[in-house]
Amino acid sequence: MPLDEPAWWYGPGDAPLVRFLYPVEWLYARLAIRRLRQPQTYRSRLPVICVGNFTAGGTGKTPLTLHLAQRLVAMGERPAILTRGYGGRLNGPHWVDASTDTAHDVGDEPLLLARAAPTLISRDRRAGAIAIEMAAAGYSAIIMDDGLQNPALVKDLALAVVDARRGLGNGHVIPAGPLRAPLEAQLSLAGAIVLNGQPEPENAEPQSDTDSGAGNRAEWNRTAARLATLRREFPGPVLAAHAEPTGDLSWLAGTAIVAFAGIANPQRFFSLVERCGGRIVAQHAFKDHHAFSDEDARRLMAAATAAGAALVTTEKDHVRLNGESATLRELARLARTLPIRLAFENAEAQRADALLAGALSAGGYRSGLGGR
Repeated sequence: MPLDEPAWWYGPGDAPLVRFLYPVEWLYARLAIRRLRQPQTYRSRLPVICVGNFTAGGTGKTPLTLHLAQRLVAMGERPAILTRGYGGRLNGPHWVDASTDTAHDVGDEPLLLARAAPTLISRDRRAGAIAIEMAAAGYSAIIMDDGLQNPALVKDLALAVVDARRGLGNGHVIPAGPLRAPLEAQLSLAGAIVLNGQPEPENAEPQSDTDSGAGNRAEWNRTAARLATLRREFPGPVLAAHAEPTGDLSWLAGTAIVAFAGIANPQRFFSLVERCGGRIVAQHAFKDHHAFSDEDARRLMAAATAAGAALVTTEKDHVRLNGESATLRELARLARTLPIRLAFENAEAQRADALLAGALSAGGYRSGLGGR
């Protein structure tokens, strides 16, 4: 299956197709910069903590959002999550009800987020913030899922997540590369950067002596160089974190697995399954937010039956199976998930908590800008 993002986004920045797209990139970059320069129009009376990224595609925003919700609860706060509801049909404002809503209604990520904190979808972020402020539950903070580049709300803390293994790709702006806007125009939007995962070491050896192995090593070196530049140019804190599986993983050890994933970087999930001891006999990559069909389900179940293997997928993919057809519900019943959580490295957790505390004390009603 083709993926949403072209493979050459994470290749050399001077590839022929990248050069061909320079004029379109220039136009997109100018439009993006114009939007970024729009004034932030609404100051919520609640502190707003935004989780976003500099690039299109998956970097680990959802695990970080879940982590922040858990940390805020541990700090005695009552956070609500505000999300656009990408992939869903509802514009909102709408409070997600995981017992009745489906991914078709609200998107897949909101169903996961609602497990950690009350979650509201709203394409209009200002209207969503007001709805959270007016809620009878008396929420004390808003976690804005995605929206680093959205000027609708003033953010008291903005965290930009960067996939440490893939970095910033080839350094170009959509469509020539994965950046949502020129990097220099985006750095000022973030109060801190969270590097998710570990880059490959500069002297890492490829899996084989083939040209593709040499290409992989060159790609790793390019990523490391771009991350080093990012650390030099960004004036704020850069926190190291990683995703790790949770729960009992003993069932994975040596088990034959048919793995499937419809996320921005499915290979990251497949690699995690193998690191946890699973033996992947077949892997199926779909587009990010892929709407599974009955034919997809039958093909996956047939592959697992033929190989005598277990079906394993991501939590985000699994929620898109529930509440749909009987065939998809059967796939949901058979497929196991590999839950993950984000963890900060060593003392980085304390730095992250300090950033949260600063945002809570500076934002919204606590700085006298609103009032409860």
